[in-house]
Amino acid sequence: MTHLLHLDASARPGFAGKDEHGSHSRNLTHRFASQWLARRAQDSVTYRDIGQNPPSYISHDWIASSFTPEERREPWMTETLAESDQLVDELIAADVLVIGTPLYNFGMPAALKAWIDLIVRPGRTVAVDETRLPDPYIPLLADRPRHAVILTARGGIGFGPGGEMAHMNHLEPNLMTALNFIGITRIHQIAIEGQETGGDVLAASVEQALCAVDALVASLQAAFDDPASKLARQRQAEPV
Repeated sequence: MTHLLHLDASARPGFAGKDEHGSHSRNLTHRFASQWLARRAQDSVTYRDIGQNPPSYISHDWIASSFTPEERREPWMTETLAESDQLVDELIAADVLVIGTPLYNFGMPAALKAWIDLIVRPGRTVAVDETRLPDPYIPLLADRPRHAVILTARGGIGFGPGGEMAHMNHLEPNLMTALNFIGITRIHQIAIEGQETGGDVLAASVEQALCAVDALVASLQAAFDDPASKLARQRQAEPV
């Protein structure tokens, strides 16, 4: 059974085309999750709407707690890390991470950045070995094949790779850096552009993105159904 973690980061609660000022990125993630379960009803999804229920921002107490070894933590430190631990547990359990997010002012929404800050954790998602200088970091989520699907919506045009505005897009590059850092390197990107332009430009981009989502679902499910992939996941899940 494959498990999905579905995150929505848009500040808009509704769906574009259905609700006034609805979210295009939510449309994409809903399409991905519904298409996935329509073809594989045995799989499961954990849903978290961080756009409407943002995670906490890290604080001095959080930093002190996070960098204190678990055996030396005081009770207040354990309590401080409780939300982070839950988010990390959800991520570790996922085979496919689905992130729906708009591009806000050239980067990610504050809620998504808060989520990233809470899941990049010493001892949980990344280890540090000072004997490995100059790169002491060991990604802990490289233990099995995990995929990340980044589904974005942008107001402008040309923010994708090779586009005229790509140098101003710090959303997907930032997300990919953070995910690679903790060991999630199989990353797929689909975007809608032209929200500010509207009309045929937006309609064509939406249609293209929805078709790309359907194709990606089929491709990923085929990969997970591959016997060699199944065997690899089973071996990595076995206790040492």
